[in-house]
Amino acid sequence: MTLDLDAQDRAGHRELRVRAVVKRVRASLGGTPVADSTRARLVLEPRRVVASYAVPEEDVLAELVPSRAEPGGSDRPVLDPRVPFAVHTAPGEALSVRLPGGALVEGAAFRLADPDVAGLVVLDFDAFDWLDEDEPLVSHPRDPCHRIDVCRSGRTVRIEHEGRLLAESSRALWLFEGTFSWVRHYLPHEDVAVPLVMDDTRPTVCAYKGRATYWSVPGDDPALARIAWSYEDPLHDAEQVRGLVSFFTERLDLSIDATPVPRTWTPWVEPD
Repeated sequence: MTLDLDAQDRAGHRELRVRAVVKRVRASLGGTPVADSTRARLVLEPRRVVASYAVPEEDVLAELVPSRAEPGGSDRPVLDPRVPFAVHTAPGEALSVRLPGGALVEGAAFRLADPDVAGLVVLDFDAFDWLDEDEPLVSHPRDPCHRIDVCRSGRTVRIEHEGRLLAESSRALWLFEGTFSWVRHYLPHEDVAVPLVMDDTRPTVCAYKGRATYWSVPGDDPALARIAWSYEDPLHDAEQVRGLVSFFTERLDLSIDATPVPRTWTPWVEPD
């Protein structure tokens, strides 16, 4: 039987997935240690596309108490990083973290019920400050099997919306990321055919590329709001695309060397 990994990604993995971590992992809040472990695991609950850190309960340096928060839910087939930690898709017990001094971080931990990972507690990445060894982390834990590959290409990338040319370039950089079955094209600003206005009202951060700056095409068309982004000060993995612009081609018409490319699916932007 053949397993189509792309189809499985679109459908959402239904299993609890774990991977060993060889780094020292630390979490803190306001300088107060919360966890310190050399036995951490990367944990992906069913339907999650990015991992959280789980550590043995004895490596948690704060008190774990039952959470009073109501568990969340979602009927989305794939849960991207916008879906909060409180939405759990694996059996377990929601916990709160009480810091020395009494401060309570509600619902910031989850004790897994699966006997194969007995004793592990998943911690809410967004609730704490994290270090891999002595390196600060942003957005979510970095998967050692995930990598970014940037390639130069002379093929002509043309991006349109309802017949209107947005950008065209034969010097785009093609960014391939991890096991994702799509490619992002990063174009010089000079090859963008429409004006772009910065929209930094809802910034996002990628664990591998850094903080994204969003761009809109001015006008009344909501489809062109926050339609592009760039990394003005990228992390080292994305240094090659510093200052270049990429478009959400899930909602646009893309052609390569004059050949139309079908709109792709991603868990971040659903196609029309």
